[in-house]
Amino acid sequence: MHQFVNIVLNGLSLGMIYAAFALALVLIYRATRIINFAQAPMAMVSTFIALTVIEAGGSYWLALAVALVSGFVLGAVVERVIVRPVEGKSPINAVILTLGLFTALHALAAIIFGSDFRSFPAPFGMRGFQIGEQTYALTGFGVFTILSVLTVMVVLLLLFQRTDLGLKMRASAFNQEIARLLGVRVGRMLTLGWALAGTVGALSGVLIAGGNFIHPAYMDAVVVYGFAAAVIGGLDSAVGSVVGGLALGIVFSIVAGYAGSQLLPLTAFAVLIAVLLLRPDGIFSRTATRRV
Repeated sequence: MHQFVNIVLNGLSLGMIYAAFALALVLIYRATRIINFAQAPMAMVSTFIALTVIEAGGSYWLALAVALVSGFVLGAVVERVIVRPVEGKSPINAVILTLGLFTALHALAAIIFGSDFRSFPAPFGMRGFQIGEQTYALTGFGVFTILSVLTVMVVLLLLFQRTDLGLKMRASAFNQEIARLLGVRVGRMLTLGWALAGTVGALSGVLIAGGNFIHPAYMDAVVVYGFAAAVIGGLDSAVGSVVGGLALGIVFSIVAGYAGSQLLPLTAFAVLIAVLLLRPDGIFSRTATRRV
């Protein structure tokens, strides 16, 4: 029983990391109906910038703030300079563009930051909590990860459902032409959507890096699992992305604990296929008709 509890707790922390990355994908999809396959290397670049701050003598919290700001700026620049020219055209153009950006950012990071493995610190202990004689696989950094992602989810829900800015972003995503007629600056809303996604992506990159080694390709596996989490929960649902990430993390932890980590890619594929067969638009998908 103790082993199973530890496996679930480990999956909880892992799932929250997938959920953070899935949230970033959902943000861009809600704003532009584009899947950003370059989200992982964008987060990687922000994390390396944070590590540079730490190695220069800055605190972890200053580095985290710099990473979030870097993600925000990078997301806005990518949308304005790279993605904007193909918006409104065939969706395949944006897919090819983000795949190309994926490769370009990897190469650029290797040139600027190098390809060596570099240690990234964690602000809290990496040892599990001990209750009596039992040690549980939930670390201080794991708690920080869970609380961070839940906070981001709540903030995004409040933004989209309770603010005028969120209403404008939803209107721009739903129908750009009507939104413009209503006086919404659609271009700014799209840029803001990418910028917010860059911020959340940067958070996921820092959370994954905490207490581990990073290199230009350290986020690559998260592209697959974060995308699977977003599809499982529903590409239009912030709550769904978190639920999908949690479910995937716990399932992965159980499979790795009892059958071996080599089965994880097959497990992700099986879960994704099952959800697509039973609920093609995701567990928390909505109907086509939406209020804005």
